[in-house]
Amino acid sequence: MRATLSTPPTIPAGTLSAVAQPLLPGPGELLLRPWEAADVPVFLAAYQDPAIRTWHTRQPRSEDDVRAWFAQYEQAWAQETGASWAVTRAGGEVLGRIALGSLNLDDGDAGCGYWVLPAARGAGVATRALAALSAWALGEAGFHRLHLDHSTRNHASCRVAVKAGFPLEGTMRSAAVHADGRHDMHLHARVRGDELPG
Repeated sequence: MRATLSTPPTIPAGTLSAVAQPLLPGPGELLLRPWEAADVPVFLAAYQDPAIRTWHTRQPRSEDDVRAWFAQYEQAWAQETGASWAVTRAGGEVLGRIALGSLNLDDGDAGCGYWVLPAARGAGVATRALAALSAWALGEAGFHRLHLDHSTRNHASCRVAVKAGFPLEGTMRSAAVHADGRHDMHLHARVRGDELPG
């Protein structure tokens, strides 16, 4: 009779939700922190930006929508299904958003997503924020693999992923619906122990 090997969950249920969602210091005086009520106007304004609207098809339409999203982020942390952070300067100015979603604690796997406000683009904000989130998720939080996807037409997001240590794994054909129809999507991933690009 063949023995069945049983592997315990990579991250025991209750591990994340037992503590408050962490503040994550990033390089270059960045700070990743949970969203606050005072962030509602800037969050809503972000979705008026054409680039953010192009690549993120789910969008809040009002400040009430944003408040509902923030409540969902808190609930997702409590249920260990996801987390969203504001990417800020040390002084508090919001520069963008970064998130973990589709958390699978048994497999130690999660997906990443991000956007950056127009005024903060071109300064490496997304790359540094993704690197900070990855260091926490693959270290202290105990995840083994992080993945992200983006439209094959979103060249800026592709550069961010590769610079943050997420090599391209392949192309998922016709995998996501955007405002102009279906897009092929690039899949990137980073695994605990991967060396960062030099």
